Amino acid sequence: MSSRVVIIGGGISGLSTAYYLSKAGIANTIIEPRDYLGGVIKTETVDGCVLEQGPDSFLAAKPAALELIKEVGLGDEVIGSNDHTRKTYLKKNGRLVVMPDGLMMMVPTKIVPVAMSSLLGVGTKIRMGLEWFRKPAGAMPDRSVADFVADHYGQEAVDYLAEPLLSGVYGGDPREMSAPAVLAQMVALETKYGSLTKGVIASRKNAPPSSGGTLFRTLKGGLGTLTAKLETLIQPHTQVVRAGAETIERLGDGFRVRVGGEWIEAGKIVLCCQAYNAASMLTGLDARLAELLNASAYNSSMTIAFGYEAAGFHNPIPGHGFLIPSVERKRLAAGTWVATKFSHRAPDNRIVLRCFVGGKSMSGTDDEIIADVKAELRELIGLTAEPVFTRVSRWHRSMAQYTVGHSVRLAEIRTRLGEIPGLQVAGNAYEGIGIPDCIRMGKVAASAVQEKP
Repeated sequence: MSSRVVIIGGGISGLSTAYYLSKAGIANTIIEPRDYLGGVIKTETVDGCVLEQGPDSFLAAKPAALELIKEVGLGDEVIGSNDHTRKTYLKKNGRLVVMPDGLMMMVPTKIVPVAMSSLLGVGTKIRMGLEWFRKPAGAMPDRSVADFVADHYGQEAVDYLAEPLLSGVYGGDPREMSAPAVLAQMVALETKYGSLTKGVIASRKNAPPSSGGTLFRTLKGGLGTLTAKLETLIQPHTQVVRAGAETIERLGDGFRVRVGGEWIEAGKIVLCCQAYNAASMLTGLDARLAELLNASAYNSSMTIAFGYEAAGFHNPIPGHGFLIPSVERKRLAAGTWVATKFSHRAPDNRIVLRCFVGGKSMSGTDDEIIADVKAELRELIGLTAEPVFTRVSRWHRSMAQYTVGHSVRLAEIRTRLGEIPGLQVAGNAYEGIGIPDCIRMGKVAASAVQEKP
């Protein structure tokens, strides 16, 4: 069997690559061991409730996802987060405390709400005030998010702001994550202004007039609507092989891929799988490239959706949900009231709470973890109602971690790829972990393999 382009991995990166190739009339083959396409994007409807088993939305500020959604005819399905009801709580000393207004990530931009909040101690508040007078010190070497934030606002800001806020995106440890890779905008503001607070306020004043809109966007029927649409659109030009790729070898000016003991010839290849899987395939082709890819760290995550009868149900905390810092964490890392955050998510007779567990907290059976999470919810928010349904999704080593040194590794990965014509990569291990980032990288990879050698 031969294919002009082989795409290894059928997540959103691989689907996007296949879509843009198919749009150009280029035959391609997706190799994907799962029995569905979409990767961590997977939507299920239970009891009239739209349940996202993976990500539930994408950042509106990054255009690639919205552009693709409109291009495939799903523009009318786009909805925004209900930002007018947005209120987030953080656990502090065993109790939930509302996050004060005026915080951009861990950066305070309003004095009074932060000063009045019980989330942070007096010492941290004083330090936040004095941070305004910090002077630019020029470009700094790569350092961890924890070191970066602590340098500006102290350890309490790391523990009760940076860690829980970033955990919801990366599921990682701020002591290991690279500040330039994860907080690139903040690092740029530090270089220019010295003070992050001063930089954020100045950047808002200098920003072009806002066109409105919300922080997050999604689709009425769930993000699975997009992957299903893409799967339909690529069919005329895309073949899907339901198996795992094992090895990649050079074959003349192209390649061959061993899949399930059989060989598939390919003119060009786009690796859209996890970096560690890509590494295992490339050992014989480029050992150093494989080593670099294998150095990309990943974390695991787990979502638990609890569906409740709305009749008589009392939501103990109004708003979108809560975060639990690692210093206060048992099993539960976060919870979201699904239909409060997004409309069209649950009928009037249902309340859905989506809970998150990650890393070492995932040890144990589903039943054991569910029991522990229920106990935490009783203790934390007084939730004693029994759910009418529960859905659990586990994602093993699916969340890429941009650890210190990521930018240097990525630069060398790009250099070595440049020495292997016809080989491209796309996915959340490289230049952004969100859905728009993966779509953008898929589009770039599709464009690159269309170019003549």
